Amino acid sequence: MIEEKAKSALSGWLALAVLLPLAAGSAYLMVEAFERDPWAGLGWMFLLIFAAVCLGGLFVVHPNQGLVLQLFGAYAYTARNPGLRWANPFYSKRRISLRVRNFESEKLKVNDADGNPVEIAAVVVWKVVDTAEACFEVDDYENYVRVQSEAAMRNLATRYPYDAHDESEVSLRSNTAEVAEDLKSEIHARLSKAGVRVLEARISHLAYAPEIAAVMLQRQQASAIIAARQKIVEGAVGMVEMALARLQREKVVEMDEERKAAMVSNLLVVLCGERAAQPVLNTGSLYQ
Repeated sequence: MIEEKAKSALSGWLALAVLLPLAAGSAYLMVEAFERDPWAGLGWMFLLIFAAVCLGGLFVVHPNQGLVLQLFGAYAYTARNPGLRWANPFYSKRRISLRVRNFESEKLKVNDADGNPVEIAAVVVWKVVDTAEACFEVDDYENYVRVQSEAAMRNLATRYPYDAHDESEVSLRSNTAEVAEDLKSEIHARLSKAGVRVLEARISHLAYAPEIAAVMLQRQQASAIIAARQKIVEGAVGMVEMALARLQREKVVEMDEERKAAMVSNLLVVLCGERAAQPVLNTGSLYQ
């Protein structure tokens, strides 16, 4: 594996201060020498060519950018210091951006852990941290990020259900923080060999596939209704217990077990019913 060798290139301003006077002086002396001695003029011409070739070694490094330098195919080093720089003019140069980038995947259709088809997409925040690995370990590191991120997202979706059937189960919809951390770890493990660090990964779109969306919506509505009914029943039973206990403690009325059962039944109907109860007035005696 090729690792980055960071090195500061020579100052381009210093190279300009040396090479420009050398080129200008060589050109002037070459013209003067050709008038007196052509062989001397050839010597100054070669010096001028040398200065011109050396000027070709000037390059500019922008902030948050690395320049990978190669000499006839062999990796030399990476220049990261911004500004005007100079290096061997025979170095080939490839610019690599070190800025933070976003990648948003397309909506992928995959099966979750329960086998239900879902649509999922993610946003990955990443940056290049090793320019040598990004250049030489993979063919195209940007395409590598895209393909491996989508592969990691598919693998993640198959490990978790869309919805949890109990509170202890991790699901894609309910446990977003845990799922995002797992997605980040898996993508980073795949991209580290390309010199890429994953800063953040999170799911940006999650939904059931259209062919089962309506059925799953009915299922979610049924689950919500059942959960609401459980809360209502629990509250109603507590209110009935409190009412019976208070009536018995304050001796408002004496009731046998049959009357208590009737009162419990009526209270539960009132408290648990979907519609408001219609009162019926008893104008007779208490037991008629």
